[in-house]
Amino acid sequence: MTLDRTDPEGSIARATKAYSNWGRFGDDDVLGTLNFLDEAKRREGAALIRRGVSFSLSQRFDMNGPQKGWRRRTNPVHTMLDTGTDAALGNQGFPHGIGGADDVIAMPLQCSTQWDGLGHIFDHGKAWNGRPAEKVVTSDGDLVTGIEHMAPHVAGRGVLLDVGRVVGEDGELPDGFAITEEHLTATARAQDVTVGRGDLVMVRTGQLARARRQGWGDYAGGPAPGLSFTTAGWLHGSEIAAIATDTWGFEVRPNEFEHAFQPLHQVAIPHIGLLIGEMWDLDALADDCATDGRYEFWLTAAPLPITGAVGSPVNPIAVK
Repeated sequence: MTLDRTDPEGSIARATKAYSNWGRFGDDDVLGTLNFLDEAKRREGAALIRRGVSFSLSQRFDMNGPQKGWRRRTNPVHTMLDTGTDAALGNQGFPHGIGGADDVIAMPLQCSTQWDGLGHIFDHGKAWNGRPAEKVVTSDGDLVTGIEHMAPHVAGRGVLLDVGRVVGEDGELPDGFAITEEHLTATARAQDVTVGRGDLVMVRTGQLARARRQGWGDYAGGPAPGLSFTTAGWLHGSEIAAIATDTWGFEVRPNEFEHAFQPLHQVAIPHIGLLIGEMWDLDALADDCATDGRYEFWLTAAPLPITGAVGSPVNPIAVK
């Protein structure tokens, strides 16, 4: 796929025409590419558990996160409702000495490790499967493709593509590095792993590791390595069920066009129907994969079934 940096509109239009999955899974579909993740693929993924070692691929949800307020996104605010102090002072009113603690959290659903739902991005007023955006997502939430529909389905064969290690320097790609289809296939080849229909793919760039050393800086919304717009054909043709990265925005930033904002999202979510994860912590898993040479594993990464949500926090678990 060629890329005309001066023509984002035309490039997006050509990509959406070439790589649309509208109608592929039926007019009423609410799962998109998760339709590729079937029972056989889950059995294949479950059979990969050998050692029983597990890895959380989530960042922590706390005030020390990367958010800076863009589009009113803040880091999580955790507040205690009842504490040990209340219990010790006898302020809780419970009988026979029992006491407890309770808490509440307030946060944007996409402020840390998360999935982008199918109602998250539109193309010229059209949502996934060609539906009018104004009839899909209203002030009442996503009335059609709310992320709750995906909650039972995101579990299967996970594959890590550690592009940072294979292509980068000292395990990391520089900000602004565009990961092409060639980089993805070369990484899979170097790792002796296949990627295909129904897989849950993780792409490690190394940017999160760099942010942990140097501070968050512009991690949220600033320059970053990520997938090139030209990978739209690979994302469509490979028939993967989902893809996630260790970066804020999945695709390379600055974007590859002179005037654009997240153009690959505009193709991948409303047209391909692809489930996209961002801000995943892949470093410990990557270290283990480099040690044992196995880059495939069982992965469960269910979104919270928040009715009508267009995204969800997630604590993905990889088991090897």
